[in-house]
Order: sequence, then C-alpha cells, then structure tokens
Amino acid sequence: MLRLGRRTFEAHEPVVMAIVNRTPDSFYDQGATFRDEPALARVEQAVSEGAAIIDIGGVKAGPGEEVSAEEEARRTVGFVAEVRRRFPDVVISVDTWRAEVGEAVCEAGADLLNDAWGGVDPGLAEVAARYGVGLVCTHAGGAEPRTRPHRVTYDDVVADILRVTLGLAERAVALGVPRESVLIDPGHDFGKNTRHSLEATRRLGEMVETGWPVLVSLSNKDFVGETLDKPLKERVVGTLATTAVSAWLGAQVYRVHEVAETRQVLDMVASIAGHRPPAVARRGLA
Repeated sequence: MLRLGRRTFEAHEPVVMAIVNRTPDSFYDQGATFRDEPALARVEQAVSEGAAIIDIGGVKAGPGEEVSAEEEARRTVGFVAEVRRRFPDVVISVDTWRAEVGEAVCEAGADLLNDAWGGVDPGLAEVAARYGVGLVCTHAGGAEPRTRPHRVTYDDVVADILRVTLGLAERAVALGVPRESVLIDPGHDFGKNTRHSLEATRRLGEMVETGWPVLVSLSNKDFVGETLDKPLKERVVGTLATTAVSAWLGAQVYRVHEVAETRQVLDMVASIAGHRPPAVARRGLA
C-alpha cells in the first residue's frame, strides 16, 4: 500500500504524476507553465486526464541561470497553496533538493517531496519526517544539482542504484517518514549515460523486488532521444514504449508530460497483466 496525502494506492495500481514546471527555461515546455494561469490550467487538465499526483518544480534540472532558494520558494509556495485550495484531494509533490524549500512547501500543503538529486541536502528527509509527508529517494550517482554527467562509470549501475536508494529510504524511515509514503527512483539520466539508463530500465524488476514502490521519470529524456536519435519533440513514442516496459516490470508511479497517453499505456498493461478488467467487454458476447 502506497499512501500519499489523502490518497492510498494498491500495490498493482499504476499512478500518473503530472509535471508542472514553474520555470521560464524548462527543457521540454520552455516555460509554458511559468505564469500562474497556464500552470493552473495545466493542473486542471492533468487531473481530468487521470493524474493523481501533480509534481511542481521551481528549478529546471539542467544547467542554467542560478536560482536561489528564495526564488525557488517564490515560484512554488504560493502555487502549492492555490492547488491545495482548488484540488483538495490531489497529491501535491514538489521537486526540490533544498530542505528550506521543502519546509516552506510543506507548510503550504505539499504531500510529497521529490528529491531528484539523491539526498544532497540530508535535511530534506528530516523535513519530510517532521511534516509526515512522503519522500522520493533517487539515485543521482553523486552528481551535484543541475550538473550533467561526464564519463561516469559504474562496476554495476543497478547495484549502485539499489545501494543508494535503499540506504536513503531506510534513513528516511528511521527519521520518521512513514514507510508507506517512501518511494525509490532509479534516476534515469541523472548521473548516468544512455547505456546506464537502458540497463536501469531493463533490470527495473530488481528494484521492484525490494518491496519499495518504484517511481520512474522517463518523459522525453535524453536517453530516449539518444537511443532513437530523435530530437526533444519527437520522443513521445520512445517514452511510451519505455513506460510500457517499466509497467510490465512493476514500476508504480510515472512522472510524465503526456498524461492521457501515459494513462492509456498503463491501463492497457495492467489489463494484459490481469490487474485491471477491460473498460468494455462486448466482443463475442452478443
């Protein structure tokens, strides 16, 4: 059982986390949801298309203009409060590595802290424990926030992913984060080259077998683009293929840009696996 905010999710229930970037320079939508009105419209659309979690970020993952903690909080805290007011049952996640930002967004109503940089600020888990919110524990290969990997190597990338994420998860629980609210994330592209991310996907079942719910953030990433040699805006098909494989292997939460398409892929895989009945079953019965 995964418990986040007011929501609980069964073990085989796939969950869509919709990305809402409050940044002017986001890699995919180039600032489309930087202003409040389009960002709120994006939340409404995502919820209507089947997203259970809204992931709000105030700093883009890649290199770029310096964003202070104060500016990150300015971009996210008030927005979290407004989303909480308008959508009381949606799970609100905030993508941050900073404890001080985590504190502010939890005060505003966040349910989940998405630490994409692998515990670089150990105080973030302490904030999650203090507020009783969820925490995403990610493998980033020891990379500093907003840096790109350069000739990174692993003896066994999945063994390193397991060592790091399980250590972060157990530390979070020891601090007081509810065990049923902790997720682990292999961190595709973070501290990894394309072959590492492909191997992490291929061996995702090893993470699932640990018993912790697994979150994957695959959407339109560079490993998809390099694998298929496709530019940013032509990676949706590759993303959805990777999503289907990840769903078959047992990942539970999917951080995405394309909510409706992802929801269909996850429902189809769940039905093939026998975890979900067809929405309609008339064929051959008339």
